[in-house]
Amino acid sequence: MTGSGPGPAAGLAHGMGKELVEPDWVPLTGDEVGEVLARYGLGAGRAAAPRTGTVVAWSSPRPMSAAGLVRHGTGTVFVKRHHVRVRSAAQLAAEHAFATHLRASGLPVPAVRRTATGRTVVREGDFVYEVHEVAPGVDVYRDAMSWTPYLSTGHARAAGAALARLHRAAAGFTRAARPPAVLTSSCRVITAADPLAEVDAIARRRPGLARYLAGRDWRRDLARDHLPAIRRAAPLLAGLEPLWGHGDWHPSNLTWSSAAPDAEVAAVFDFGLANRTFAVHDLAVALERSVIAWLDLAESGVAEVDLGAADALLRGYQAVRPLSPAEARALPEVLPVVHLEYALSEVEYFADVVASPGLADLAYDTYLIGHTRWFGAPDGAALLDHLHRPVPAR
Repeated sequence: MTGSGPGPAAGLAHGMGKELVEPDWVPLTGDEVGEVLARYGLGAGRAAAPRTGTVVAWSSPRPMSAAGLVRHGTGTVFVKRHHVRVRSAAQLAAEHAFATHLRASGLPVPAVRRTATGRTVVREGDFVYEVHEVAPGVDVYRDAMSWTPYLSTGHARAAGAALARLHRAAAGFTRAARPPAVLTSSCRVITAADPLAEVDAIARRRPGLARYLAGRDWRRDLARDHLPAIRRAAPLLAGLEPLWGHGDWHPSNLTWSSAAPDAEVAAVFDFGLANRTFAVHDLAVALERSVIAWLDLAESGVAEVDLGAADALLRGYQAVRPLSPAEARALPEVLPVVHLEYALSEVEYFADVVASPGLADLAYDTYLIGHTRWFGAPDGAALLDHLHRPVPAR
């Protein structure tokens, strides 16, 4: 979200594996963003775009929206476009409210730009747009694929400390949880009295997801792989205070004070998966996103674990916000199912929004089911056992 210039494979996007692919959504164009930025009082619309120099200086390789850094003549902003089937104006407004709360509480979060009428979202046809100030710092991981590990234990420690600061700042944000939708995360299923009934209820409200699940024996799959973990985690979560969290804490959603291995976090962005869950749920997401080599699992059947990074992240976190004994007990129990709700929403995205049945199957078999099953295998069980122990002091 900082810097300029094309990436190493301009025009391509991150896929579900290690290969770059054609994007689901066409990249932003200068004319398009010129029209949008005029609504925010930046530039002067399409006719003036060549004169004012409105240009997309860098296109993000992230796959499920179109985004980039845009120069508009007097500065640079970050613009993101979503299809309305992926994000509504109301959904984005909730994200922006949380980001604005964190910024007001002193967290380094880029400011959300507003139109003359005070709105943070602009709609054009079937798309909605959001505009943010550019995050300060160095975007070290901006071309990194999903589940990319930290480049150093120093980065992991700094990220853990930054997440703890976010959780402290989030304590005063009391907005209700966002309901299930495409490409969203929550803990609604794993805290339900009847998790299978909750999945069924979500699917009844999400026809695209329901159509996909009708072709899978999802009750058997979840009962076999997820319910045992949920039954261990749910009672522990029940005693904790709900808290809004980032929902997608990984190194490429952070900027850094430098590219050095001991750099600190300079800013936090991308609140697309933010929701009211629990601090320990958000911390489990941070581990799930960065310390397990998930992309290797599909290729080799083996996913190595970076225990050094896990320990460093937890040390950084606890130096700022020590986990309570109840949270420490809950963390390893939540981890195997922390991705469940987002995985279901990703299945819906591929099955219904972009009509990619092969990727929907991949999201279901490899992500939703495969990741939880991995925690029952030796490598996953070893990680959970490690997390049950006190974090080493150094």
